[in-house]
Amino acid sequence: MDIRNIAIIAHVDHGKTTMVDQLLKQSGSFRDNQTVAERAMDSNDIERERGITILAKATSVEWKGTRINIVDTPGHADFGGEVERILSMVDGVCLLVDAAEGPMPQTKFVTSKALALGLRPIVVLNKVDKPAAEPDHTLNEVFDLFANLGANDEQLDFPHVYASGIGGWADGTLDGPRKDLSALFDLILRHVPPPAQMARRDEPFRMLATTLGLDPFIGRILTGRVESGTARAGDTLKALSRDGERLEQFRVSKVLAFRGLTQTTIDQAVAGDIVTLAGMSRATVADTLCAPEVDSPLPAQPIDPPTISVTFGINDSPLAGRDGNKVQSRVIRERLLREAESNVAIRVEDTPGGEAFVVSGRGELQMGVLIENMRREGFELSISRPRVIFREEGGERLEPIEEVIVDVDDEYTGTVIDKLTGTRKGDLVEMRPAGHGKTRIVAHVPSRGLIGYHGEFLTDTRGNGVLNRIFHGWAPYKGPIIGRRQGVLISMEDGVSVAYALWNLEERGRLFIGAQEQVYQGMIIGEHSRDNDLEVNPLKGKKLTNVRASGTDEAVRLTPPVRMSLEEAIAYIDDDELVEVTPKAIRLRKRHLDPHERKRQARSEG
Repeated sequence: MDIRNIAIIAHVDHGKTTMVDQLLKQSGSFRDNQTVAERAMDSNDIERERGITILAKATSVEWKGTRINIVDTPGHADFGGEVERILSMVDGVCLLVDAAEGPMPQTKFVTSKALALGLRPIVVLNKVDKPAAEPDHTLNEVFDLFANLGANDEQLDFPHVYASGIGGWADGTLDGPRKDLSALFDLILRHVPPPAQMARRDEPFRMLATTLGLDPFIGRILTGRVESGTARAGDTLKALSRDGERLEQFRVSKVLAFRGLTQTTIDQAVAGDIVTLAGMSRATVADTLCAPEVDSPLPAQPIDPPTISVTFGINDSPLAGRDGNKVQSRVIRERLLREAESNVAIRVEDTPGGEAFVVSGRGELQMGVLIENMRREGFELSISRPRVIFREEGGERLEPIEEVIVDVDDEYTGTVIDKLTGTRKGDLVEMRPAGHGKTRIVAHVPSRGLIGYHGEFLTDTRGNGVLNRIFHGWAPYKGPIIGRRQGVLISMEDGVSVAYALWNLEERGRLFIGAQEQVYQGMIIGEHSRDNDLEVNPLKGKKLTNVRASGTDEAVRLTPPVRMSLEEAIAYIDDDELVEVTPKAIRLRKRHLDPHERKRQARSEG
């Protein structure tokens, strides 16, 4: 059977997974009476809840006698480590762009890598039926983006279709029949070349591992595109590292391929197809799986280094062990090492005391997803504030810089620019009208300055601003950046909070807890209206006397407390504070820093 391999690239919430759903349905991958969940490719619970793609996943459809392998790539920069390697498996990319929003940071990030690899793009202008859609303007923006990224003449002569993923149609013209996706299917067959590897089926077997998984029944599995030769279950292969070092020799226990949404056992892996092999014990992403007579590894994309680190520790608060059943440091360590084994963008290191672990990754969202998965599994943890990882080059200290793209109402533009370029030491790159009373701001800001900024940004823009960020590069250290300006309200007692006490504390600042909630000494229960920390008593009830009041007592009416999400809590805390995470609660608390920890943090912040 003829083969086409294609990756779909899109920014968060531009409709990529919905479009893949429609491709599966219209190609006949499902029975007419089969019940299929919406956004079927988002198999993870958190993916469904948040509407983002976290894990790169492959599927395949058949159209007019040709098998089209489709790779659904993550839409957020924190999971971009997957995207870079996925592109080595495909011969073309389908760039899906929201016709109203235009190209966004993640689009730029992944497209630059796809163009550098020489892949030929197809542009899908999605959501053209939205009232605010401007497909022609968006098409010009895509062309400008390609030109700025150094696309060659062949790549600049890209075909495009107008589409609606939720409507299930794509047409070559804006006033087409809007019936189905056949125009997109036919364009993929015409424009994407068949894999060149199909001509190398008589050579020894070679395959570059691009994604890694752990199956509860067959163990470690590696997915990639077969570069040459064929392999069957029972064959003996070896694994070579990127440097050519021999890692292991193993026997293939299973050969799997994607057919619709499921992985099916097949007879053999052939050159050009995207398959999954099982049976290895040490091989990982970017390693070459090959026949014993092959000596040199395939060229592989290096894994990008982490940019932030977070300390995971045991929950040692007075309320520890009430919600979760996995509280020991040994169990936490095993779970983190298991995560690092299957997720190559994460690194885990032990601290000198052995009670805490430094986990490094690509961003706050990636850390938040890991912590959320662990709390759902019954873990209790204490999490530190994220710290930026610095780099030394030529005796100079470098720090990670992010490109920030902000769409905001014109009236809030001054406030946003002042915060990004003044307080947080960013550089303004571009500012231009975005239509409909909005301005688009592009700035290069140190990663340190963006930790904890998103909540402040939403307050400054009255919830109407949209902020996207992407790793841009490394730049010389820009000096200290002022962190959170407000202090916190700290409980001085253990017990259950009282409505009357909280009512009296409301004038001191915003509260994070309501009445009848368990509190303990050192727990943060609110944000102080001033810049210093304040110890308060949330248990203090009203004094009762035997003298009747002259009027009726005032009814206590509390303002609803601020409830932070996990990412918001991690970004909010200061260096001397922790987030206590349990399956049922997210609490903030103060921690005591020993002198060694204080010195280490002072060095890291310069």
